[in-house]
Amino acid sequence: MSEPAIDGNAAAGARSPRQDGADAPFTLRRAEGAAAPFVFASPHSGRDYPADMMDAAMLDSAAIRRSEDAFVDELIADAPISGISLITARYARAYIDVNREAYELDQTMFEDELPAFARARTARVAAGLGTIARVVGEGQEIYRRKLIFAEARGRIEAVHQPYHRALAEMLEETRAVHGRAALIDWHSMPSAASGEPAYGRKGCDMVLGDRFGSACAPGLTRLVERELEGMGYRVARNAPYAGGYTTEFYGRPDEGVHALQIEINRGVYLDEAALRPTSGFARLKHDLDRLSTALARDWRKAL
Repeated sequence: MSEPAIDGNAAAGARSPRQDGADAPFTLRRAEGAAAPFVFASPHSGRDYPADMMDAAMLDSAAIRRSEDAFVDELIADAPISGISLITARYARAYIDVNREAYELDQTMFEDELPAFARARTARVAAGLGTIARVVGEGQEIYRRKLIFAEARGRIEAVHQPYHRALAEMLEETRAVHGRAALIDWHSMPSAASGEPAYGRKGCDMVLGDRFGSACAPGLTRLVERELEGMGYRVARNAPYAGGYTTEFYGRPDEGVHALQIEINRGVYLDEAALRPTSGFARLKHDLDRLSTALARDWRKAL
């Protein structure tokens, strides 16, 4: 498997991302055959880094890539074969993070004053990880200059808003057919985060985040947990990741829409220093294909 390169000079970086065809800010694949009421999403595996970002950055491409959920989109790429629709973000999360509120911005990053609605005071912004990230990796500052609000608005309107329009439409279409819909939002976590002593465990391979039971039916979490544990993976719930903006925003079980976040330990499939898949990638992909099949088969027991 080849390692994707950052394309800082690609056409996508020379103009605002378009919303159609190959230049859309996301890739969407509909379920094949008999569809199940699931939508898989990978919001952080995008690897397009437009020129406007790279021109303003003081980090090199290798450092910026540390924030990617590298290759997660490829791990779940065959979900449509099992009857599960799939949406993946094309643009890097360091450019625009679609797993944040649209205007969750950090005033300290901007030369001009942000509108009141964009001055977020969240823990994510405080950590430098708002809609437009200030840092990557272990607190490395991305930019060598202040941005202006027009730059942020351009990224949000061109990438964030179209991504969420498409995701919302997919979920609504799915609910219209099945009477319910379930989003699984796929992520990866540094191996160092998988076994923090504060959580009283030696490590885990997957973390299931259901907002402590508020974002999806308990049967869905149990089904995913049972299947993964049956394959030999160590599974934790809600710690250290309980689910981000997407899980919280879309997870409305009382309205027939469920959301579950799955964090994969990068050490299972990735050389984290070189950002290259290891021999574990093939096994993990095979197992996630098996999980997709199980979800499509047993969803009536879970939702």
